[in-house]
Amino acid sequence: MELVMETETFVTVLEEAGLSPYEAEVYVTLLDLGTASATEIADESEVPGPRIYDVLRSLADRGYVETYKQGTLQARAHDPTDVVENLQERASRFEAAAAEVETRWEQPKLQSTKASIVKRFQTVVDRAEEFIQESENQVHLSATPEDIDKLEDALRDAHNRGVAIHISLHTDTNESPPPADHFEGICREVRHRRLPAPFVALIDRQKTCFSHHPDAIDQYGMLVNDQTHSYVFHWYFMTCLWDHCETIYSERNDTPPIEYVDIRRLVGDITPFIEDGVTFVVSVEGHNVETGEPQMFTGRVTDTEYATGIDGAEAPYRVAGQATLYVGTDDETLRVGGWGAVIEDVEATKIIVEDADQSVELN
Repeated sequence: MELVMETETFVTVLEEAGLSPYEAEVYVTLLDLGTASATEIADESEVPGPRIYDVLRSLADRGYVETYKQGTLQARAHDPTDVVENLQERASRFEAAAAEVETRWEQPKLQSTKASIVKRFQTVVDRAEEFIQESENQVHLSATPEDIDKLEDALRDAHNRGVAIHISLHTDTNESPPPADHFEGICREVRHRRLPAPFVALIDRQKTCFSHHPDAIDQYGMLVNDQTHSYVFHWYFMTCLWDHCETIYSERNDTPPIEYVDIRRLVGDITPFIEDGVTFVVSVEGHNVETGEPQMFTGRVTDTEYATGIDGAEAPYRVAGQATLYVGTDDETLRVGGWGAVIEDVEATKIIVEDADQSVELN
């Protein structure tokens, strides 16, 4: 039978498995000789004669060899079953340890760092799945049909919990998107971009998973756990992957009650009606801009403000402008802004148009 490993390498591996250099030499020698006297083993293995007896005794105690008297001390390799099992068990532990090293390096704990760079696309998708499973309010996702299939269970569970999920689906220029019913039960709206795009997952305005599309020159991913950095990815998503894309699926109502997570869209939808004298009742969930404390209230919309800084500007220029909702309660009028609100009283995470005093249909 042809040997698959050089003797010197075999000895080194046995040493790594826990044998001493002399023990490894003697064991390999006995595997080659079969049965031999202590003197013959010492000569073949180049182990000093005075040491051979101690080495054989140690190997016998560990189950590698068996010794017996036949005039002089004789030895032979023991049935290797136990030895083979021991080596295989060690190999499995080393493989598991290697996998664990890769896992821990590729999936750093975001709690201790605001941003991490990873090498593997699958790591980005895995973390996105984890974050979607933990989501509470909203998910913005830029992905291929294949990516969405991988994340379907997590998306479906989040959708069933009431999480607002919006998907920017990107395909090749000659590839058609899946039919609309493919997205039922996993999201609120899907828009289609017929160009390759990065994988982006934005979760609860706090966490971001990003990776270049497969054809990009630079192949790496980024994991972010920070609202400020995620805010930058949010505007990239809205301007490049959402606003100009075609809607191919929507489960959104046209008449109240209608839920919004993007105040720009809400202000854009209701402002023409307010100018015509329609009064809207809204419920707002968010937090106080100054204190960070959660804030929930219901009131009537008294005014809106949609400032772009550029007269007559259309998207994408208008997305960076001010979008403010003025909501009157029994006690006060509150200024409500969206993600990143600074000059308003409340940063809203969700706004529901509960009712209108006239019949309206919102786009």
